Amino acid sequence: MNQTGPKAELGDFLRSRRGRIRPEDAGLRSFGGRRRVPGLRREELAQLAGVSVDYYTRFEQGRAENISDTVLGAVASALRLDPAETAHLTRLVRTAGRRSDREGAAAGNGPEEPQEVRAGLRRLLEAMPETPAFVVGRRTDILAWNPLFAMLVKDFGALPPDRRNKAWLVFLDPEVRGRFVNWERKARDLVAYLRFDLGRHPHDPRFAALIAELGERSPEFTRLWEEREVREATHGGYHLRHPLVGEFTLAYESLNLPDDPDQSLITYTAEAGSPSEAALRILARAAAAATDTAADSAGPGGEHPSARSDSRT
Repeated sequence: MNQTGPKAELGDFLRSRRGRIRPEDAGLRSFGGRRRVPGLRREELAQLAGVSVDYYTRFEQGRAENISDTVLGAVASALRLDPAETAHLTRLVRTAGRRSDREGAAAGNGPEEPQEVRAGLRRLLEAMPETPAFVVGRRTDILAWNPLFAMLVKDFGALPPDRRNKAWLVFLDPEVRGRFVNWERKARDLVAYLRFDLGRHPHDPRFAALIAELGERSPEFTRLWEEREVREATHGGYHLRHPLVGEFTLAYESLNLPDDPDQSLITYTAEAGSPSEAALRILARAAAAATDTAADSAGPGGEHPSARSDSRT
């Protein structure tokens, strides 16, 4: 799968969004006949956004300079972008407007320092033994987790650090893939978020390496990635399965950390009194027993493996 720079990414994203709007749906007269491109033509989008065709063409190619918020808003409105897509478009435009990758790195988009999880946040994970919870960072790296989340999904402590990544596991680990009853939906949501996050870190070489590996090893990832969907993961739910309890449903909430916008605390809960809550309690007991066994094996003075963390390098 070919990697592209910010300008190519901007053009591909805008063309994909033009392609999903029919002229008649945008209030434009359709003259019939075969159209060379699906959806809106550039001149039609320019008309809807109130800019010249030449200006919009330069905008789509990443060659327009000093693009105002007003123009960005007009294009986003014409394309019917939601808030996540609008934020993604804004980042692409600002990044593509820089003259080089070196300039982009100087503006704060270059390779970033390894992410550290605060001790207080790890203690918070420890304090939720009946709630699956973890901290996710850039590129969907799993930075810290509690025993119940590990019981729910995977023994992350047994994985090499570079494999503690949600996207890698969902697409390339059969055990994790099997946890999701509707894997296609999970995969689609994850790819949409991954593209959203990439827009925030377009010059991160580890991000590029992850996308390249997934593209080379998973045709399903390539198919979904080329759809160019963009979404933020804030809340939702998934139908899961586990060998200990069978199928059940959990809802998740994603809480962005105020002192680090690249880290989020994710928690999973079940509806009170539901069979899913009963299943989650069984898993919580199993996780607690496994933790106690590991602590006993460590002996006096050994580290209690309650909330684990990983400092990426």
